[in-house]
Amino acid sequence: MKKFFKKLAKVFGVLLFEVVYILGLGIYLIYYTDMFITTRDMIVTTSMTTMTHQYFATWFLSDEKINEILAANRRINDTEEQNLTDIKINTNKNDKNKEGIEFVDVSTDSFNAYLLIIDDPSRVDLVLGKKVPIVGSTTSQIVEDYGAIGGINAGGLANDAAGTGAEPTGLLITNGKLYENENGYYTGCSMCGFTQDNILYVNDNATAAEAERLGLRCAISFGPTLIVNGQPRIGSGAGWGIQPRTCIAQRQDGAVLFLVIDGRQKDSVGATLKHAQDILLNYGAYNAFNLDGGASSTLVYDGEVKNKPSDIAGERYVPTAFIVK
Repeated sequence: MKKFFKKLAKVFGVLLFEVVYILGLGIYLIYYTDMFITTRDMIVTTSMTTMTHQYFATWFLSDEKINEILAANRRINDTEEQNLTDIKINTNKNDKNKEGIEFVDVSTDSFNAYLLIIDDPSRVDLVLGKKVPIVGSTTSQIVEDYGAIGGINAGGLANDAAGTGAEPTGLLITNGKLYENENGYYTGCSMCGFTQDNILYVNDNATAAEAERLGLRCAISFGPTLIVNGQPRIGSGAGWGIQPRTCIAQRQDGAVLFLVIDGRQKDSVGATLKHAQDILLNYGAYNAFNLDGGASSTLVYDGEVKNKPSDIAGERYVPTAFIVK
């Protein structure tokens, strides 16, 4: 019997050595050689765009190397300044219930994705959860609270340990008024919003003064800008990794596009920003902006959550949402 256990221990020892050896070799080849640069860069950019899994990069690489990889992959094409007069809103709109709204499944082999097309941009508004800043709400709760037909999560949040989603970050305007918060920043931030004429404004270097000059009825910070004047800005989406995504866009006829892509799941790994950009371009987006993604990504329509949020607990509590009235 002792001989048997000795042999068994020897076998397990050999197996353990092989596992450790293969794992160590894999880590060395991926992180410290040029053999798998694409794989390394995707791991680094994906992990660094999460709040909880950055150790996949930080355990193995210095801060300087991580920043070098991020900078090399986040290529953004230069485009001309946004021309708001290019948007010619079609005034022949349907504004009752689900008329003038189209839900489209735009899934691929790699991810599940869903698009909501709203013909009339005046039906789209940015709202706060009813209990902010005490506690956030799920996107479906916000949609229900405002009697809306649909909606998507919007800007970022400063989450606490309890995950209440109560505090929006960055520049935020609702009902034409600037929302004051301790975590805000008002210079050089990426921002999108709607003018009083219901034109989607996007800018990667916006300020509160600029928003005030334009008289935006609503605005939110996150980013980056994806499309300006019909021209794609993301030359390579790998720099932001593969994640769940939420985006907003507008066509030249004024129709608004809500896009949500599922990620971090077996049947839907997620998408780069270029994947999201390409879908929006395919559906006629003229200006587009990336909103908060990850576990926040949620699309609600006609009383249902149409996507599958990545958080194991389901919908995340968020402070803001774009809704369709």
